[in-house]
Amino acid sequence: MLNFKSIIGKLNVFKDNSALLLPVIIGVVAGLIFIPTKLLSGKLRGQIAEKSISMGTRIRSGSERTVPRGQWKKVAKLHQVYGNDANQVALLSRQTTQRELLSYKIFPEPKDLSALIFKEFGQRFRSGIEERLTRVNARECPTDAELERGLQSSIPRSSSGRGPFTRTSTLPSRISSYGRLSGMFSDVEATIIDEICRQKAESASVYANPAGLSGYDFWGEYKYDVGRKETIEDCWYHQLAYWVIEDVVDTIGAMNSGSNSVLTSPVKRLLRVGFTASQGTYRDYGRLGSVRGTTQKTKGDRPSYVLSIGQGLTEPCTGRYCNEDIDVIHFNVVVVVSTRAVLPFMKELCSGKQHKFKGFSGDEQERPFKHNQITILESKIRSIDREDQTHSFYRYGDESVVELDLICEYVFNKKGYDEIKPELVKTALKGQTKTTGQ
Repeated sequence: MLNFKSIIGKLNVFKDNSALLLPVIIGVVAGLIFIPTKLLSGKLRGQIAEKSISMGTRIRSGSERTVPRGQWKKVAKLHQVYGNDANQVALLSRQTTQRELLSYKIFPEPKDLSALIFKEFGQRFRSGIEERLTRVNARECPTDAELERGLQSSIPRSSSGRGPFTRTSTLPSRISSYGRLSGMFSDVEATIIDEICRQKAESASVYANPAGLSGYDFWGEYKYDVGRKETIEDCWYHQLAYWVIEDVVDTIGAMNSGSNSVLTSPVKRLLRVGFTASQGTYRDYGRLGSVRGTTQKTKGDRPSYVLSIGQGLTEPCTGRYCNEDIDVIHFNVVVVVSTRAVLPFMKELCSGKQHKFKGFSGDEQERPFKHNQITILESKIRSIDREDQTHSFYRYGDESVVELDLICEYVFNKKGYDEIKPELVKTALKGQTKTTGQ
């Protein structure tokens, strides 16, 4: 219990020192006020830092990011640009498949009941290929008849009384004798043959035989007494084939631009454009006018739609096959090129190409379009034996050459050409799709 008398007694000390009483009282009061004030101020600072200052920081930060009043207009324009880009891409994709037709009288359904429209289609297919090959200055090596005439005019008769080599020769095959010139002919005859072959090479930019292009011989021997539906189907698939052949020949033309001789051209020879698996060697694709050549003359070597991964010529690295948006076919192209032109040829084959479109009626105003539909799926390179009968009459120049064998896919935009696709083709594809389970 506090002893107030003792405390008061002690305070009596201030009676003698009254001047000290006021400072002491002020110090005591100040101490009593300072301690809670300190505690309160620390808490207040924390609250201010946590709420007021952070709030002010967020407000200032937000004010710096304040969207201008007209920002929505800029965003709307940006969205419109994105939308236009998407629409433009879709439009360009459709235009790739909007191509000129060989005949505007057949697809999607012929209105003319005459078989002449189909015969006209076949003629235009063949003449179109010939014109394109002529445009790139493509020719073949000398035919047997040309070699015979050259020998006859240069060597009327040998000293032994034997004339130039003819079909009545005792050798089993005149072609095999041409395949290996050494030992079969005299030096003079071999020199003459070599000169004839060289002159032919110098007069062309590339070697090409139209018989090696799918469909050319097929339409040359086509019988127009087959069923109407079958003929429409033949025309449709060979129209697809023609577009592919166009692109391959145009690629060669672009590669050989500026060259008037096979001897200096990067692409030396077009061996094949087909839609079945290649055989690895091309002795079956004979020289024009030769007695040995056999060519693909059946509709088995025409395009077919790839409806599943395992249905094409190879498993596609792209993973593409026919679906709701695209149609896909595979094709094989084989060329002889200089070694330095292997990669440039592949790049050019897959590049964009120009075409003109007059509508699927053929009477609209002509418009320039661009297409880019080829992707290389597989490539093989083979060495060449120049003395082999496949190459013995071809002169490729002094640079090293190889045989380039490519399997490619060709993509069609369905919206671009479905309006002219024959209904019987659509029906057949639906049936095949159900069979494959795709």
